Amino acid sequence: MMEERSYPHAPQKEQHNSDSNKSSYCIVVRDVHKYFGDKHVLKGISLEIPYGKIYGLLGPSGCGKTTMVKIIAGLLEATSGEVDVLDEPMPQLSLMNKLGYMAQSDALYGTLTAGENLRFFGSIYGMNKGEIKKRIREVMALVNLSNDIDKPVQHYSGGMKRRLSLAMAILHHPPVLVLDEPTVGIDPLLRKDIWAELNKIAAQGVTILVTTHVMDEAEKCHQLAMMRDGRIIAKGTSRELQERIGVNSLEEAFLYYGGQQDES
Repeated sequence: MMEERSYPHAPQKEQHNSDSNKSSYCIVVRDVHKYFGDKHVLKGISLEIPYGKIYGLLGPSGCGKTTMVKIIAGLLEATSGEVDVLDEPMPQLSLMNKLGYMAQSDALYGTLTAGENLRFFGSIYGMNKGEIKKRIREVMALVNLSNDIDKPVQHYSGGMKRRLSLAMAILHHPPVLVLDEPTVGIDPLLRKDIWAELNKIAAQGVTILVTTHVMDEAEKCHQLAMMRDGRIIAKGTSRELQERIGVNSLEEAFLYYGGQQDES
């Protein structure tokens, strides 16, 4: 059982909502289009993601999920449309320390140990040495890599690298987490522990955006947007999406909405 940890930098929803000049949503996406040359990858995406919730983007590989989260994280610019994170327009360099981003491809230095990777990124985030040391212990315990802190990352398996990338994303207590298929290649028992921790983090006010193509992971999200071919085809909770059309599984709902007009 992991010890309780607080996330002091997470914005308080009550304070946020009391300010009439601020949105009640942590992430707002308005009519975003993205082209790569002549290829129209995102086609009018609009999303409103509340504070302190786990929001899932569900869809098959190639549907545009990764492009969308890269735009939200400020790593890509939309061709048109707007994205606000924490009431600030993206991309914006000053917001980067407030986001924890986990890409599909692991951005790790193979010749460094896991601990050296974490210390390096902790220093980039402006954390002091004492805080870095404490957080390394915490995040490595979470991803079950405590015995491998001093191992060079080039000797890690693919699943271990995914787990280390997740540890990296949450290292600096960011108020917003953007996780692109974070548990691919991770065994089921550890996936369960990681999702339990994500729920604890969200309960403390952290907003988490997760992409997945796995239905059982989508079920764990508080709210969902289903994507297909660069469009949003449905939004709501898992229960709402199923009850709306009278089916008994999220997979059935996805297949149904995929044949209907998009919501975006």
